[in-house]
Amino acid sequence: MIRSVHLNDAQALLDIYNYYVLHTTVTFDIEPLSIDAFINKLNHINKDYPFIVFEVDDEILGFAYGSRFRPKPAYNYVAESTVYVKHGAQGKGIGSKLYAQLLEELKRTELHTVLGVLTIPNEASVKLHEKFGFKNVALLKEVGFKFEAWQNVGIWQLHLR
Repeated sequence: MIRSVHLNDAQALLDIYNYYVLHTTVTFDIEPLSIDAFINKLNHINKDYPFIVFEVDDEILGFAYGSRFRPKPAYNYVAESTVYVKHGAQGKGIGSKLYAQLLEELKRTELHTVLGVLTIPNEASVKLHEKFGFKNVALLKEVGFKFEAWQNVGIWQLHLR
């Protein structure tokens, strides 16, 4: 079941997110977030953008949300999309279901464009974005430093209108 996020989901979402912080380069956070920092982030995002979770038998297996791309006013009609699936639950279509629902919710806003900002290489995320019609529009080389290595970032773009 896909539903809107609740504040009491925070710990489950944080556990999913912090796995990626500690073990992957898909996020450029270096240290795990605290529950207070994550709740603050959740509340900040959820007041302006869709934030949804995928739940089965009272277990959250993934989440997705839109967020502000950059703070300048000219970017008011652009959002960045984010999807995380619990480690061990990948490959079951959860990310696709979350993304489909997130994009439907974003289309009901005044947004014009959604960006997927991906650490590259990341074949699974590239396939997910391209499945929904996102096009690769940029490659930023060596812009993040994590796990003692420079990381590249690709940007995928989808026009909602």
